[in-house]
This record gives sequence, structure tokens and C-alpha cells, in this order.
Amino acid sequence: MFISLIADYGANDPAFAEVSQRLLQHLPTAQIHCFSVPPFSTLATGFWIAQLGLNPGPESRLIYHNCAPRQDNPEARIDNEGEGLTYALLPNGVRVVGVWAGYTLSFIKNAASSIHMINVSRGGSQFRSRDVFPTAAAALVQGDRSLLGDEISPEQIPDFPTDRVAWIDGYGNLKTTILADSVNLKPETKVVVRVGDVVSDAIYSDGSFRVPEGTLAFAPGSSGWTLPGEKRSVRWVELFLRGGSAWRRFGKPKVNQLVTYEPV
Repeated sequence: MFISLIADYGANDPAFAEVSQRLLQHLPTAQIHCFSVPPFSTLATGFWIAQLGLNPGPESRLIYHNCAPRQDNPEARIDNEGEGLTYALLPNGVRVVGVWAGYTLSFIKNAASSIHMINVSRGGSQFRSRDVFPTAAAALVQGDRSLLGDEISPEQIPDFPTDRVAWIDGYGNLKTTILADSVNLKPETKVVVRVGDVVSDAIYSDGSFRVPEGTLAFAPGSSGWTLPGEKRSVRWVELFLRGGSAWRRFGKPKVNQLVTYEPV
């Protein structure tokens, strides 16, 4: 089994090793890849759950995610209680186990074959993803469905915002939550793009490299997926500065920053 461990512990945080140990205690033959998202960023978590889960990969896969801001209740917490644990089954057989918070389930809510609450303690530890949740995740992976609770309908899960930075990759490209199909522009149209408080000219392109060196492209990027039984692919717009960094061009924005555009 290949496990994608997505959490906001921080890059190289020993918490990844602690959680990996607990998962391997129950699933000793698994391979685990750890993936850090910004603190409390349920948007980035949800985006990568879908990107990894809905694209091709090993037949046996689990996405184990933990981004739990504990924002479901502003009052003081008793026994470190936090948001509940969920189980989602994707059409390709990928299992998704993790805390339901913010937008964590928003990108897969209409694609999943089913989404359920997991009947497991919501408290008992400040570090629930290490001390409480791995046992439940392993049981479900091994076919024990007795822990499944109420089904969650798509209507109960919030829609993701369609005008935000979803991720900043290592090249400084800004992946957005703007659906490529929603952009009604002809290639080579000049646009003005605003990310936060910073504005820049850009060229709309149907392929990022079809712009000259030093030009900012506003174009369908490398992220997206095709759902089983559907011919149309989901693609996301990226901001790409050929030969440079769009992230720096826009003043080093953070994930969840507002993105707007308009033709010149």
C-alpha cells in the first residue's frame, strides 16, 4: 500500500515520523510519502487530496490527512476535542481518511463514491493523528467497516472558493482554484491579474510555454484530473512567469490569497 500523509506539521517536523511509525505499526508493508501544507490550510489540503487521489497511481492507496484548525467550535476545548474523522472512497478505489475541517473534502465531494463519518473519539489527545486515528485508518483499509458512521452528503460540505491561490510550487508558479473551463478568453489575450494587493500584466495562453521569456502567463496548468466515465478533464489555471517566479512577481503571496483577472 502507498500512503500519502498530508499534514500541516511543517516541513521536516518530527511529527511526520511519529505519525508514520504509528501507521506502519498497523500497516507494516506500506510505503509512506509525507507532504507538508501551510499551517491550518484546509484549502491546500483539499486540493492535494483530489490531485493525488483522483489521478493514476498504485492500485492500493490511502490518503491520510490531518489539517485540523479546531475552528468548528470557538469555545474552550474539553479533553482536546476537535473536528471529527471521515472516510471517503474514490471511484478508483483510493481510500481517504482524515479530519473534516474547512475545505478538506470540498474538491472530492462530488467525485467520491461515498463519504462517511468514522466512529472514533474526537478527543483524548492533543496529537490525535498519532494517538487516536491510525488504528481506525488501518482497520478501514483492512476491510473493517464497523467504524463507519453517518454518511456525509455533498450538500453538507462547503464549496471551495474559485478565486484563490491553492499552491505555490518549487518554481514559483501559482496554482489557483480558477477552473480553466470558466475562463472565456482567446489565446494571447492581454489580462490584468491581481493577487492580493499586487497587480501585473499577463498573457492568457492555452499552454504556459507559449509565451516569450520574461512574460507572465495566465494559463491552464499541470494540475487537474479526469473522473471515471467523464470525457471532460478538470484543469486549473496557473500563473507562470517564464524564466522567473510568479510568486516573487506578486510579492510572495500565501496560499488562499485572492486572485482576480480582467482582460485589457
